[in-house]
Amino acid sequence: MPKTVFTNGCFDLLHPGHISLLDRARALGDKLIVGINSDASVRSIKGERRPVMNQSDRKTVLESLRSVDQVVIFEELTPENLIRNLKPDILVKGGDWKPNEIVGSDFVLANGGEVHSLPLLGEFSTSMIVDLFNGKHEAIASNPIGSQNLASFEEHIEVFRSLLDGHLKSIQACAEIIINTFKDGKKILICGNGGSAADAQHLAAEFVGRYEKERKGLPALALTTDTSALTALANDYDFERIFARQVEALAADGDSLIAISTSGNSPNVIAAIMAARQRGCKIVGLTGSAGKKLAGLCDGVVMVPSRRTARIQEAHMCIAHYWCEMLDERLSEEAL
Repeated sequence: MPKTVFTNGCFDLLHPGHISLLDRARALGDKLIVGINSDASVRSIKGERRPVMNQSDRKTVLESLRSVDQVVIFEELTPENLIRNLKPDILVKGGDWKPNEIVGSDFVLANGGEVHSLPLLGEFSTSMIVDLFNGKHEAIASNPIGSQNLASFEEHIEVFRSLLDGHLKSIQACAEIIINTFKDGKKILICGNGGSAADAQHLAAEFVGRYEKERKGLPALALTTDTSALTALANDYDFERIFARQVEALAADGDSLIAISTSGNSPNVIAAIMAARQRGCKIVGLTGSAGKKLAGLCDGVVMVPSRRTARIQEAHMCIAHYWCEMLDERLSEEAL
């Protein structure tokens, strides 16, 4: 029987890495279907200034390739529903994705199909190409503390301007997921490493306690606070499992997970997302401009327009406080 191969992405600017991946994906079967994020979906992930090409043009360019047999546009941030409808025999993503991190892999494997993670060609990145066209670069203050160099402050201000200009709708969309989770009587789990672990605990405390207005306590739990669980799971399983195992034990259908990773590549955060998806949870992501892996697994995500960890973390906490303000407005005592 003919075998159908499926892969997906934004394909905002086609580059040699894309061509190589599509050629090798097509060679695995008899028909290659490519799913592409709609314009609205790309904006939700990348910000208001993306995509560079609209969905119709991206579809036309992809269809002109000899390796591509069909292109399907999907509106959600992830192609999970599309994969379930198409029922492909083979699921493919680039080598920066492990097979167990690929959305739809459990469904395809359960139906007797194959999942492949193909090595990437070079270090091509659409976002990096766009940044080069826009003349963007990462300014890093090199002078010692106390000098006249205030690059970090200027950088901070520029990041926040960019958030306001291009990412406010994504921030608000994430807030709606959080608010609806609480309104439905469900809970929120939060995870992250290092500074993001501190952010997870901070945000959970704001939900359970209060922010600025008096309201009822909201069910939220940071998966970073139980040292006995964390050390036992890291010792008995693997550090990559410290959050996923807790999600498996605590998450229920309708809950939400807030996943925080400045890089967007933290293996234990990605594993937690996959466990939460399998349990019917909504995923809200906080990451930086390079966090495409995490972004591709979320129902709502904010990609802070920076690659510098400090600036990303500063923005994450401000975004979290904005969510708290929206909760105060919508779920204050008067509204309950």
